[in-house]
Amino acid sequence: MTKAKNQLRIIGGEWKRRVLPFADIEGLRPTPDRVRETLFNWLMWDVQNSHVLDLCTGSGALAFEALSRGAATVTMIEPNQTQATVLKDNIKLLKAENCHLKVMTAQQALQQLKDPFDLVFLDPPYSLNLWQELALAVDPLIQSQGFIYVEADQALQHLDLPTHWQLVKQTKAGVVHAGLFQKA
Repeated sequence: MTKAKNQLRIIGGEWKRRVLPFADIEGLRPTPDRVRETLFNWLMWDVQNSHVLDLCTGSGALAFEALSRGAATVTMIEPNQTQATVLKDNIKLLKAENCHLKVMTAQQALQQLKDPFDLVFLDPPYSLNLWQELALAVDPLIQSQGFIYVEADQALQHLDLPTHWQLVKQTKAGVVHAGLFQKA
């Protein structure tokens, strides 16, 4: 197992209360537990059997939570080699055969991905300001009526997301602005 001193806890589903490590990398911040719990309460009936894309995986908190709650497949995208190694270890530990990790940037992955997704997590590193770029690039891969979770350090209306993404629910916790959109 790769050395990692940071940990996240899975909140619900098959692996509830399971603790997983993640690498100590500047800017790597798992979605706060409270926000994650809210998100998966919103998605309660929509995660089961869904095909999920975690565009900026980071710690893996959202991806592993979706898997724990019955997602059919999860595709993780993580460019940092150190964190990718920790994610691979966690996938092995959980025996998550329906989880696929691509070690590359979100932009590189979006050029390769062809299959449609029911749920997309769009939570890029705040400092890179990639929300609009990634939203436009991933949009063709999202099923009609599919869900997009967006997390940012600024109000969601300032992110210039596609106008056919309809905001369904939103919350704020500290500096985290989180919203669930549905593709019309």
